[in-house]
Amino acid sequence: MILAANLKTNLTREKTNKYMKGLERFLDESKSAQEVYVFPATSSLDKYTKNVVVGAQNAYPTLNGAFTGEIGLEQLEEFGIKTILIGHSERRHILGETQEILVKKFAFYKEQGFKIIYCVGEPLNIREAGHDVMMNYISAQYEGIDTEYENLIIAYEPVWAIGTGLTPTLEEIENIHKELKKKSPAPILYGGSVKVTNAKDVLALTSVDGVLVGSAALYLDHFCSMIDDAEAIEKIAGEK
Repeated sequence: MILAANLKTNLTREKTNKYMKGLERFLDESKSAQEVYVFPATSSLDKYTKNVVVGAQNAYPTLNGAFTGEIGLEQLEEFGIKTILIGHSERRHILGETQEILVKKFAFYKEQGFKIIYCVGEPLNIREAGHDVMMNYISAQYEGIDTEYENLIIAYEPVWAIGTGLTPTLEEIENIHKELKKKSPAPILYGGSVKVTNAKDVLALTSVDGVLVGSAALYLDHFCSMIDDAEAIEKIAGEK
């Protein structure tokens, strides 16, 4: 399974280094076979580990240039980073990134062969407008995106659930993932108030290929516990 930690604008460079060392130690000791990603704050990007894939939360679609406040491919290449998060709801709804902007980022980093975790999801008012409205809204977030890209991972994150402690029911998560799997062969992660108390149930769902974890991942022991949950679920599945 895939377990990704989005650290957002949290942890200093020193604290991130400590976090990554602890995660590496856990993976070495547990011999986990899970696919683990960490997206640190931009100022904490570095060449950290061997077992964990380090990715960028954001980057501009350029090698370098006059783009104040942004980083580009040149800065990511310095640390050997070949993974990026695109389309997170906070980039869409707080920072105003349009679908046009996201498509340009996707196309640029696809051309560079990056692993792309591409986020889709709906706010509460769209969900409450009905299933058809919700699916049309989410479908629009696929426009211009190469859904067949071999290095693509989709993350479904209901915007209303992020950081609120609220989550869809397990049945709702399963159903929406089943529908989204018709749009792309890429693995689909669930994101939206994933925490240590519900991760095991979410990971056990047939149509869920992993989780994108936000605030709960700041607690290293919680994130490691989720990795253990995924390992246990795969072990049981392999015995059947």
